[in-house]
Amino acid sequence: MKAVLCRQFGPPESLVLEELASPTPGPGQVVVSVKAASVNYPDVLIIQNKYQVKPPLPFSPGSEMAGTVKALGAGVTVVKPGDRVIAFSAHGAFAEEALVDAGRLVPIPDGMDFVTAAAFLLTYGTAHHALRNRANVKAGETLLVLGAAGGVGIAAIEIGKVLGLRVIACASSEEKLAVCRQHGADATINYASEDLRERIKALTSGAGADLIFDPVGGAYAEAAIRSSNWRARFLVIGFAGGEIPKIALNLALLMERSIIGVYWGEWSRRTPGEFAGAVRELAGWFREGKLKPHVTATYPLDRAAEAIRLLADRKVKGKVVIAMG
Repeated sequence: MKAVLCRQFGPPESLVLEELASPTPGPGQVVVSVKAASVNYPDVLIIQNKYQVKPPLPFSPGSEMAGTVKALGAGVTVVKPGDRVIAFSAHGAFAEEALVDAGRLVPIPDGMDFVTAAAFLLTYGTAHHALRNRANVKAGETLLVLGAAGGVGIAAIEIGKVLGLRVIACASSEEKLAVCRQHGADATINYASEDLRERIKALTSGAGADLIFDPVGGAYAEAAIRSSNWRARFLVIGFAGGEIPKIALNLALLMERSIIGVYWGEWSRRTPGEFAGAVRELAGWFREGKLKPHVTATYPLDRAAEAIRLLADRKVKGKVVIAMG
């Protein structure tokens, strides 16, 4: 089978495509024939040795995939060969076959193709966990989404609307904001050309946002939290902008604001029952047409480096997916 490999840490252009032997599943493991795999920001970091997960070299990047079950290891009873599954792991998805723990598989919802399935679980799961479990949202509250045109940002917009929130989407171009409006944003802010704090004030009649969903980090985080409401909740999703902001804790004290960490991967491992319930709810919303993943482009496996570069340069609206053909 073919696989994209990171043999030395570096930029996407340092990745190589090689022929490898098919993996053999051990106890509790499954081999998945990968049909599609999405690119996520951790893939940009892991190949540069900048991510919290640090696999030994060489390894194949990619954490989110969709395909069919090819082979089962000893003791696996939750799936059978031929089953259509979404699978996720720390790495290994950018290959024609991947070795995955059986507990990291979920069935593909009815009516969902492989490309959409590969772009679904990580972003929608993260946004769902943030808003459903961590933020204790109430219908009618205002949700401000930074980096709203990215995959997890679009997921936050759509799930926010399902939960009855008013959603303000923030992005760096009018083209990106148009995508946000297509996915349900009630209002938008172009923080490349508008004053973020003044626009938040204007759009909330001076009250500020009740919830801030931040997958970007950087300079806009403090501006957003300074413009938030009494007992607002600031959801720390990630740092796609490359800078981890330093938030002065007096900003939490003065308005009884909360700063809340969101680590979907660890939560899904620690609470499998809650995770299974979340997957069922997301699948139901998809079948009802409430969730519509936005895939900017698909690339073949031999162009995986280009797909990762597109995300690294922040040129992706929604998700980019590697399709195995």
